[in-house]
Amino acid sequence: MSQNAEFDYIVVGAGAAGCVVASRLSEDPSISVCLLEAGGPDSHPLVHMPAGVGAMVPTSINNWQYQTVPQPGLNGRVGYQPRGKTLGGSSSINAMAYHRGHPRDFDRWAALGNPGWSYEEVLPFFKRAEHNEHFKDELHGQNGPLNVRFHSSPNPFGETFVEAGVQAGYPPCPDQNGATMEGFGRVQVMQKDGQRCSAAKAYLTPNRHRQNLHIETHAHATRILFDGKRAVGIEFVQNGVKRTLRARHELIVSSGAFNSPQLLLLSGVGPTSQLLKFDIPVVHELPGVGQNLVDHIDYVHSYRVKSRNLIGLSLAGAWDIAKAAIRYWRRRSGPLTTNFAEACAFVKTSPELAQADIELALTIAMFADHGRTLYRGHGLSLHACLLHPKSVGQLTLASADPMVAPLIDPAFLTHPDDIKTLIAGYRIIQRVMATPAFKAISPTDVIDAPMNTDAEVEQVLRNRSDTLYHPIGTCKMGADELAVVDARLKVHGLEGLRVVDASIMPTIIGCSTTAATVMIGEKAAEFIRQDRAASASLSSKDDHESSTQPYPA
Repeated sequence: MSQNAEFDYIVVGAGAAGCVVASRLSEDPSISVCLLEAGGPDSHPLVHMPAGVGAMVPTSINNWQYQTVPQPGLNGRVGYQPRGKTLGGSSSINAMAYHRGHPRDFDRWAALGNPGWSYEEVLPFFKRAEHNEHFKDELHGQNGPLNVRFHSSPNPFGETFVEAGVQAGYPPCPDQNGATMEGFGRVQVMQKDGQRCSAAKAYLTPNRHRQNLHIETHAHATRILFDGKRAVGIEFVQNGVKRTLRARHELIVSSGAFNSPQLLLLSGVGPTSQLLKFDIPVVHELPGVGQNLVDHIDYVHSYRVKSRNLIGLSLAGAWDIAKAAIRYWRRRSGPLTTNFAEACAFVKTSPELAQADIELALTIAMFADHGRTLYRGHGLSLHACLLHPKSVGQLTLASADPMVAPLIDPAFLTHPDDIKTLIAGYRIIQRVMATPAFKAISPTDVIDAPMNTDAEVEQVLRNRSDTLYHPIGTCKMGADELAVVDARLKVHGLEGLRVVDASIMPTIIGCSTTAATVMIGEKAAEFIRQDRAASASLSSKDDHESSTQPYPA
């Protein structure tokens, strides 16, 4: 591709939303689309084997491996922030859980001044994306590219977890994307035929043959190019060479909750004080760029269990994995189709709440610190995740150098209500582990710290909790002074520029964010097509009126 090549639309970032936008726009053969991705192709075998998540999250494989600034709410610890760096973005390295969110999550967006984003209005776009192998009702899609199913080789401890939840007094939930999310159930995953179904696999792989869809990997965006207040192109570095591309109609930034605001800031769009600090020429002042960073905080508690059905570090376990690997490569079935988090629950810490505020999740292995610390033997872990944190952080530049990571500050557990709710979540873990279903397997606690009083529990939570990988909000949608994009995802005060990814979420949803980010991509593609059609209609009308004007006398 030549220097300064032109495309109708350029999409910056091939994550869960970017893949969708590029694919949907290129359905029209008259439109040229270029998709840029800082990472490489999604060709690593661990991407496609579901259990590969356990090797990618803690390592540099297809992973930006960001870190937070020291977190006072985590007793000064630096948090770890893995993000996908390959085609598919984080949908290529995550745990593949498919959860849409509670209707109230989206109705809240609409109530904040974002027309078109209520649950009733976003549901058709969830369905447009989805092909659900199990549920054939009015709440699920059947013809979308994103394959959703239960695990093909489920681990028996998933049913133990659901049974324990019922024994603890919680309802079962057979479809956590159905009429209600609340209760204990098996996780639906984005998989097909025993392999990960990432956004890239769903939206790009079947369409790579399109002549009007150009995909550039190893293309690290460094600056948006403007002509006045209009975005007209992108500057990027590819294999050590600086290049530029031009956009005839729009530039769509889909680089995620960390990289999208960083790119805007590097391009002169953001708080003036921050831009001047790094001698970046101000194109447009937008004080909300990088603000409103919210993320799910998660606590993991592990237990030893003498069962080789659980993945563990042992000689026998190594032999089991070797056999499972042979089975997987031959038949795409067996233990290596796991995402580790095979069952979960959405629960309330108080009955008067309108929706769940804690997610419990079962993982079929013992680990800490995102899998960077493992325990010998076999066991399982239960997670307590705070679904609606009140702590709000920010992202700022560390340097004007686009190759330097930004400063990420989620401000975890700085709001006093958050630690209270997370302590209540841990108490639910205790209650579930005390049920006959779990007592029958004789679990042994591996956490070597007193956790009796709330004060003791608080210190363990602050010492061991960290992200569940769902940052949002840094280019939030809305009409208030900190909003970055409007309800059609156009950047306020600028032309030819949209942001399309989880950064536009004004508030965090009460579950994993991948499905909602795919939905955002679907909705954005529809906005762009509508605007293109309206522009073409207006142009045609103007041409017609011009051609019928009488000649001057």
